[in-house]
Amino acid sequence: MAEVAYVSRIELEPAGGKLRRAYLPAEEDPVLFGVHSEVAEHYGVEPGEEEPHSTTLDYVVAAAGG
Repeated sequence: MAEVAYVSRIELEPAGGKLRRAYLPAEEDPVLFGVHSEVAEHYGVEPGEEEPHSTTLDYVVAAAGG
């Protein structure tokens, strides 16, 4: 078995409602994850109830495309 080359060390904390704050390597400021549009609707968040933010899924799709 190959040796582990990298372990991602992150911190994740709730920031109210559907919002999460993630502390990621190489990022000076935390990244906010939340819900928007159809995702917010899926989770029952009413329009205007929460400030829209990118979802974790948005980041995964962006990473896969890059």
